[in-house]
Amino acid sequence: MTDTVPPANVPAREAAPPVSAGALTAKMHVDNLSVFYGSFRAVAEVTLPIYDRRITAIIGPSGCGKSTLLRSLNRMNELVPSARIEGHIALDGNDIYAPGVDPVLVRRRVGMVFQKPNPFPKSIHENIAYGIRLYNGHMSRSELDDRVVHSLKRAALWDEVKDKLKQSAYALSGGQQQRLCIARTIAAEPEVVLMDEPCSALDPVATLKIEELMQELKQDYTIVIVTHNMQQAARVSDYTVMMMMRPDRAGEMIEFDETQVIFTKPRDKRTEDYVSGRFG
Repeated sequence: MTDTVPPANVPAREAAPPVSAGALTAKMHVDNLSVFYGSFRAVAEVTLPIYDRRITAIIGPSGCGKSTLLRSLNRMNELVPSARIEGHIALDGNDIYAPGVDPVLVRRRVGMVFQKPNPFPKSIHENIAYGIRLYNGHMSRSELDDRVVHSLKRAALWDEVKDKLKQSAYALSGGQQQRLCIARTIAAEPEVVLMDEPCSALDPVATLKIEELMQELKQDYTIVIVTHNMQQAARVSDYTVMMMMRPDRAGEMIEFDETQVIFTKPRDKRTEDYVSGRFG
C-alpha cells in the first residue's frame, strides 16, 4: 500500500460492471473520524464504508455534522483555517490525509457538487472546459470539445444546450445550472462524487431530473449525498448514514445500513422517529 494519490495525468479508468450485491467493495473507508473547528468537535468517531458504485445518503437533523462529514471526504474542510481531523479516511486503501498527499489531486478524484448551483460567470462551454483544462492542460481543442460534449451528455443536459454553448451559464434555469455543475464535476473524471443538498433550491421537476441523473451516474461513479429530504434519500440511495447530535453538540453516526432497512426496520428508536417525522 502506498500513501500517495495517483498524479493528475493518470488515464481515465475503464468503466467496470456494476458491483453485485454479494460482492460489495468499499471505495472509501472512514475510520474513527472526528472533525474539529478549533476546540469544538463537530463530528465524533465516525466509522463507515462508502461502497463502490452505490449511492450513500447522509441524513439527520440540522447541525448534526452531515456536511462536515461529507466535506471531510475530499479535504474541503481544510479550507477552514481552524479545521483539523483525527482518524483516517482511505480512498482505494490509501489515506487521503497522509503526509505528502496533494489535496488538489484528492479533489480531482473526489469531486463535489454544492447546495446552490454555482456556475462560473462564463459560457456553458467554458464552464465545462475550465475543469478539464485544470487537470489536462495539454489537451487539443478537438479533444477538449469532445470532452465537453461527453460531460454534458452524461449530465443529461446536452439536448437542452447544444445550440447555446456560447451563451452565459447564468441564462440557464436553476435545475439546468445544477446539472451543468454536475457536468463540470464529472468532466474532471472523478471516481467519487459528493453532493451537498443538490436539490434543495430546485423545484420538483428539476429535482426529479437530478435524481434520475444520479441513478444513471452510479453505474460509473460512487456517490455520497447529504439530504434533508427523507423521500429523496429513500428513493435514490442504496445505503444510508443516520447522524444525530450528542449532548456535547458533536455529530455522531448512530446507524448505517441498507436504505430499505433504515426506513423500515431501523435498530435505533431515534432513527425511526426521524424518518417517520416524529423527531423532536
